[in-house]
Amino acid sequence: MAALQITEEQFEAEVLKSDKPVLVDFWAIWCGPCKMLSPIVDQIADEVPEIKVVGINVDEAMTLATEQAITNIPCLILYENGKEVRRSVGFQPKDTLKEWIKG
Repeated sequence: MAALQITEEQFEAEVLKSDKPVLVDFWAIWCGPCKMLSPIVDQIADEVPEIKVVGINVDEAMTLATEQAITNIPCLILYENGKEVRRSVGFQPKDTLKEWIKG
């Protein structure tokens, strides 16, 4: 199962009000490292069922990207109980990301 692609309008319900941790992948179509990271994020969605995994296209969610202080992409943010707990910018291998998610 791939990461669920959400819109700016869905962010509060899908991320901030989620009853489990949420990994958010902020990306853009024109971003090479985002394209490299995308299949890894989809694999994490399958392999780490204790978290929800969503993606947000920053070109379609500019206000949200600004509110979340997204200055570089790809940017992965892990949210728990509606709050950011960790942030990773740039491409990371799958094993590194899985360890990062665990904290």
